[in-house]
Amino acid sequence: MDRTFVMVKPDGVARGLIGEIVSRFEAKGLKLVAARFEKLPDKRVMEQYREHLEKPFFPSLQHYITSGPCFLMVWEGKSVVPVVRLLVGATNPAEAAPGTIRGDYALDIGRNVIHASDSPASAEREISIHFSADEPVSYKRVDEPVLYE
Repeated sequence: MDRTFVMVKPDGVARGLIGEIVSRFEAKGLKLVAARFEKLPDKRVMEQYREHLEKPFFPSLQHYITSGPCFLMVWEGKSVVPVVRLLVGATNPAEAAPGTIRGDYALDIGRNVIHASDSPASAEREISIHFSADEPVSYKRVDEPVLYE
């Protein structure tokens, strides 16, 4: 099975959306294998968003992402990266389809509720930033036989 990284950002936490988001992924059939609730330290924020370090919006992004706690997760499932990206919706909430997390709960690109890895390589990198190799756990969901061939 594949794994991906998902983070409910401070605006999603402040709005009480963690349970709704987790429920959507579980209802889809994905398996939560690691989770942590914390305020991110600057060092990990800089690692997470390294491609944006030199961009003019980075200081604002850094201030926002450290302004409150985040809920960090590792999800597992077949083709989990594209499945999660579809559930999350477009990065810009104005372009996110109704029924997606951002389409239903976000209005502004700077406060778009959730982050999800955009590729398997990004997922691997982001998981390693926030979780040690022994933190994700393996287990069987009772419905796995009806979810997968």
